[in-house]
Formats: sequence, structure tokens, C-alpha cells
Amino acid sequence: MNTDSAAPKPLVANEGIKTASHHLRGNLKAEFADTSTPLVSADSEQLIKFHGTYQQDDRDQRLALKKAGKEKAYSFMLRVRLPGGKATAAQWLVLDKLATDLCSPSLRLTTRQTFQFHGVLKGNMKPLIQGMHQVLLDSIAACGDVNRNVMAPVNPEQSPVLEQVYQDAKGWSDYSLPKTRAYHEIWLDEELVAGGEPEVETMYGSTYLPRKFKTAFAVPPSNDVDVYSQDLGYIAIIEDGKLVGYNVTVGGGLGMSHGNEETFPRLADTLGFIAREQVNPIAHAVLTTQRDHGDRTNRKHARLKYTIADRGIEWFKAEVEQRSGITFAPARPVVFTTIQDQHGWVQNPDGSWFYGLHLLSGRIVDRAGWSMKTALREIAAIHTGDFRLTPSQNVTISGITSAAKPQIEAILAKHGLDKENVASGLRLNALSCVALPTCGLALAESERALPDILTKFETVLDEAGLREDAISLRVTGCPNGCARPYLAEIGFVGKAPGKYALYLGASYLGTRLNRLVSPSITIDDAVKLLTPVIKRFATERNSGESFGDYCDRVVLPADATFHAVGTGGLVPAKAAPAV
Repeated sequence: MNTDSAAPKPLVANEGIKTASHHLRGNLKAEFADTSTPLVSADSEQLIKFHGTYQQDDRDQRLALKKAGKEKAYSFMLRVRLPGGKATAAQWLVLDKLATDLCSPSLRLTTRQTFQFHGVLKGNMKPLIQGMHQVLLDSIAACGDVNRNVMAPVNPEQSPVLEQVYQDAKGWSDYSLPKTRAYHEIWLDEELVAGGEPEVETMYGSTYLPRKFKTAFAVPPSNDVDVYSQDLGYIAIIEDGKLVGYNVTVGGGLGMSHGNEETFPRLADTLGFIAREQVNPIAHAVLTTQRDHGDRTNRKHARLKYTIADRGIEWFKAEVEQRSGITFAPARPVVFTTIQDQHGWVQNPDGSWFYGLHLLSGRIVDRAGWSMKTALREIAAIHTGDFRLTPSQNVTISGITSAAKPQIEAILAKHGLDKENVASGLRLNALSCVALPTCGLALAESERALPDILTKFETVLDEAGLREDAISLRVTGCPNGCARPYLAEIGFVGKAPGKYALYLGASYLGTRLNRLVSPSITIDDAVKLLTPVIKRFATERNSGESFGDYCDRVVLPADATFHAVGTGGLVPAKAAPAV
């Protein structure tokens, strides 16, 4: 249905900030030059997102600093634009050094296949961006109300199709970059040219998009990118070993707010099939339709998923076809069989190798007895191929020659990293967001809590004989969904310190959302609650049935809402005792 109103609501404040920013310039240059204060103004805090950065503070220090009468420990997080997660060895070495010299000093791999720097002080922001620029990297549009980092499958040397899909993903990433030169003027000292043609954002307009916009490319049988969670998805259709085109999906998105039923996670709809050369025209039409019809009066209702939910998928499809001049063909059949990264040594058809290295939560740092950052630096110094960041926060050391393989094996063994992949199926499929101490939105721990959560569940899985089973568990510190928890077979979403909303029953393959089981539960109580479910799954499941499918079929009857009650299992809400 069409929800246009005769009495329009007022625009949210962000729209005015964007309009007045002179194409994202605002007062950023002057404010970052002023190091007498560690933070930027409220308006600039919104604009810097378009430049790939967020203002944060160390929440572990808040109370002590407040008692001492001092201001918060402010810093910035910077995110790199890295389509398809591809980084050269030379780029890796520079990013490693920049992190050491100017940041936290860890690097973190995100669930959108890119790097994040944490703990960047205000005065270090410009040197950091200029250092990235030296190796042809930037943070343009890594955040903000624009098309963000484009995801694509890794290891393209495994087949020509994977390389073609990567090129299409990079092509859309380049095409969708904002045209403004604000980034180059503010951070790279490019001079503003006076008297030239006026700057025009031909695709975004002066107010850009109502909210962020995410794109991913998937190559069956792997749904490693969780394509149905994206605003815009392209699913490669392969016939006789050749890429013939894509199924196009739209309207996925996982962010929501606790207790607000008007916000919800949503899986994408399929519009139909297109030829490969139609990727950018269709993407342009999808993006501009959202630009013109997305909600600019309520940011909690501004994602593409709500535009489609309000107006209907048939209306949206007709609008995209009219704008692009392209008529969708019927969607082709698609079969997904896995989401898990390839771990360990794999040989490519051309004789080269890659090594898939598991990185819990994507954190690259040196700790006592575990020198991940040093090991990867040593590998980068001799590696002649690429590094590929995966959607599951892991890294693939790609394009290894047979001659270099023993050297890399020796480095991995020296630092104990050859054992990182010898892990439970649960651990290899786990994701988490950063959460505390740096994310201002976090309500509970995530990355720092994940190791303990996994250990507790692994004890139960070992007892049930399920250690090798691939089960997806994802944790986030808030309901915004950065680690895609609503597509997890076991999902924990931060509610308060030590408390989480518990979700169960998503498809392991990312094709069905999970359901709320408990609105607020501790991890220990969740383990007690799920122990009998896991043990029943071990003995009762059908052949080849995943944990999420078992929960959906047996544990979670249709249209039931559940409360967690003691250790007795899951009790329908209508039968639960009053709390």
C-alpha cells in the first residue's frame, strides 16, 4: 500500500545536517585541526560517519573519570572501504603499522569483510587516513547514509566465476561512491577549486539516503554473505560452469529496537533474474527508489525493508523496472548448502594454495602465548598473494605458491596458529560484534563474552557427541544486528548488563529468521535452558537435520511465544507461571 500523507511529518535532524553540510564538508576540517578538545560537535559527529568514522569513548573508564571530574576518554573508530574483503600484502603491512603507531593497536575484521581501527585519537585521524591513502585504501562511505562496503565471496582463484563476481561487486562499490570531494579536501589536503562546475551528487542528491544501504554478492552453494539480510543482494546463477547472471533480492535488514514492534528484522524478497551487465543499472534503480521513497521522518523506520513492507514488493519491482528500463526475468533455482568458511590448506585448480585462518571475533592482536598480529605481519612480509577477509570475521591467505607454502606453514606453527582451525563446529561458526567498551550503543558484552559463552556450550555439545556439528551462534551487545544474530540458530542480543534476549531456530543457511524464546536471560540460565534441547537434538533429529531446523520443527511450534522457566525447558507463554 502507498503510505503517502497529505500532512507530511517533519524531517529528522540528520536531514538538515546533511543539507547544510555542503556535500559532507560541514566544519570537519576546522574541528579536526583543533586538538585542544578530543571530540567534535554533535553535527560533525553525524557527518564523520560518511567519512568512515564514529566518535566513541572507553566505557570501561567512564565511572572513574567521572569521579575524578574528568571528561570521557574520547577516541574514534575508523572503518576501511574494502569491497569483497581483498587486501594486498603491502596494504596489510601498512595497516598493521598504522594500528601499532596510531591506534589501539589491534586490527579488527568486521562482519562486512573489512578492517576497523579502534582507539584513534583526534589528532591521529588525518595521519591515519593519509597513511592508508599511500597504499590506495580509503574509508569513503564505509559508514553513513550511503551504500556501504560491498560483500562478495572470497578465494576467487578457485574458479573464474568467483573472480567475475568479485569484479562485479567492486564495480558496484566504485560506481556507488559519493561524488563529493569532501573526503579528499579534509583528509588528503586537496584544494577546493573555486569557480568550476557546481558539485552534483547525481545518484545520492544533497541529502543522500534516508539510512544506510548494504549490498552483497553470493555464489551458491555458499551463503557466506547472508545475502537475504542485505538491502540489495545478487545471487550468482551458474550454468555449465559459466556465470549467466544474477537473481536480485531486496529489502533485507536485521536492525530493530527492543520492545518496539514497529521495528523488526526482515529477509529480502526476490525480484527476479537479470543478466550480468545489468548489475549497476538495477542497483542504481533500487538505490534511487529508496532515496526518493524511504522514510526521512523516522530513522528507526528508514531502511529499505520498511519501504517495501509499507508499499509492497510488486510496487517496488515496478518502480525499479521503470527506472532501469529492465524487465526482470523469472528467478532461477538456487540451492545453498553452507555458510562456513573454508579452513586450513586448500589447493586451487591452478596449483596455488590458500590457507583459511579462523579468527574468533576477527580480533588481530598479540597476547601472551598467542601472537596473531606478529604472525600475520611475518606472513605478509614474504607473501606474494592477497589476504581475503571473510564475512565470518576470518582471513584467507590467498594465492600461496607451492614454494612459499612451507615458509608460511612454519610461521603459523611457530606462533601456534596452526591449531586455530582445530575447533568445535560451534566455534568455527560463531560471530560477535565489538560492543563494550567502545560501542556507545552496547547494552551488554559481546566480543569479550563470546569465549566464555562458547566454552560453556561446548561442554554440553561434547557430552551430547555434537562437537563437530556446524551450529551458528551469534552474539551482539544491542539489537542493531551487526553480527546478524537474527539469522543464528542460537542468537543472543544484549538487553542489559549480563542479560540477553535469546533467539532460536533460524536456518543455518541464512534462509529463515529465528524466533524470540526469552526476552531477558543470563548466559548461565540460557545454557541450562538449552542443555535438554541440545541433548534431545542429538538423539531425535532427522538425518542431516541442522540444529536450527530441529528447533523450528520440534521445539518452536508455529505462532508460539516462549518464556524460559528454570531448567525445565521451553514453556509456551500462555502456560508459563506469572513472573
